Amino acid sequence: MADAPVQRAANASLTDWIAVAAGSLGALLATLDISITNSALPQIQGQIGATGTEGTWIATGYLMSEIVMIPLAAWLTRVFGLRRFLIGTALMFTFFSMFCGLSSSLGAMIAGRIGQGFAGGAMIPTAQTIVRTRLPAHQLSIGTTLFGMTAILGPLLGPVIGGWLTENIDWRWCFFLNLPISVALIVLLITGLPSEKMNLERFIKADWLGIFGLAAGLSSLTVVLEEGQREHWFDSTLICSLSALMVVGFFAIAVGQVRAATPILQLRLVTNSAFGSVLLIGTAVGAGLYGTAYLVPQFLGLLSGYNAEQSGGIMLLSGIPAFVVLPLLPRILARYDLKWLVAAGLLLYWGSCYLDTDLTAQSVGHDFYASQLMRGFGQILVMLPLSQLSMRSVATRDAGDAAGLYNMSRNLGGTLGLALLGVLMDRRSHFHDDVLREGISANSQLAQDHIASSTASYLAQTGDPSTASLQAFANLASDIAQQASVMAYNDAFHLLGLAMLACLPLIFLLKTRTVPTGSRT
Repeated sequence: MADAPVQRAANASLTDWIAVAAGSLGALLATLDISITNSALPQIQGQIGATGTEGTWIATGYLMSEIVMIPLAAWLTRVFGLRRFLIGTALMFTFFSMFCGLSSSLGAMIAGRIGQGFAGGAMIPTAQTIVRTRLPAHQLSIGTTLFGMTAILGPLLGPVIGGWLTENIDWRWCFFLNLPISVALIVLLITGLPSEKMNLERFIKADWLGIFGLAAGLSSLTVVLEEGQREHWFDSTLICSLSALMVVGFFAIAVGQVRAATPILQLRLVTNSAFGSVLLIGTAVGAGLYGTAYLVPQFLGLLSGYNAEQSGGIMLLSGIPAFVVLPLLPRILARYDLKWLVAAGLLLYWGSCYLDTDLTAQSVGHDFYASQLMRGFGQILVMLPLSQLSMRSVATRDAGDAAGLYNMSRNLGGTLGLALLGVLMDRRSHFHDDVLREGISANSQLAQDHIASSTASYLAQTGDPSTASLQAFANLASDIAQQASVMAYNDAFHLLGLAMLACLPLIFLLKTRTVPTGSRT
């Protein structure tokens, strides 16, 4: 007797795909707004009367609240129901976006950005949960691709769109742009998600100690990492106070793990070696993604003289591979072992960083072409399989909590990476500056020739020998500082590349949980 044919799960319905599209659009909106104000910060600061240091809180406020909401999203979904919760957060995101666009003071802008981040943080893990729960196993790779693209394209498109709107229209449209997108998002959510009953008992019996710890610990950690370098770390009363609050918060989370019937953070999932490895790699990749998104435009803007729009064009190059291979991604994810795709992506990402370790003061946009394209392929091969592995490493009932932990680790990695890069750039610039100055003595023939040439040039312009000599020495000091800065950028790219290589041993711990045929994952 012939074996009975293996029954295959039915394809997802149109409603399922509408739900997946809604989740992906929401995640894109949230990740886009993390960085959309970066290019517009000088104009925003000028109009609301903020200094450069104060203006950094416009970005920090968003990140601080977003990272708190991400792990809370699974619990709030169980309390209010997915549809009601996401429609509520979409309305909240729209309101605070309009609030930011109409703001005329720093306090109002920061308050609006905190509200934006809190609402946006809900849209990222819930999108991943929708993919996991609404699609059958054989179509999971398509949904994962849609979600993964938001994580890649959001940080890339944010500065580009923000720069274009600021240069050509007005910085307020960085926020007003969210209105039509949010309207479309709400329509998709109403169409694609079923209505569910609220479960207020879960709200009443929640792990409130853990929720307090989460809010206090993660928000304080984010501010410490974001502002520590500017505030001179523990020389600042603010940083010391927030560090103490962070310790209290993390202690409260630990107590909640023991005492609560259902802890707000399911840290038991981290004991799963496969899922724990996903979190570690995700943290490193988050540092790489946000780190390179910071280093490349900074180099082009400060050393190559590019404006925000021109730098954005170079950044967009790393998004080209995503559009080129998009039609093939679902087949690639379904056909090949995900852990080897992650390994290939890490190697490509390391290679892209290695290409950027020989920058010079004369480097311009075209010197980043190859590295940006390679980086784009590396991001796809790392982030999309990781997103799928984060879901397949746990049971379906834990999908929401796993999505929150995974996205939290990626964002924390980005914040940690930016903080470490800030420290590295500052210290290595001073180190290289000191070394270069020590290597140039008054008896150096090269230094004498440089100063003589500069003095002659300035003398021809000013006719004053004393002024010409002073300008020549100032020009030499400026050249030394520029070379030291370039060398610091090379060091930073080298460090990011090493971080990618350090993750390679973790791929041997990655496993794909077997999904029974005919079931949804």
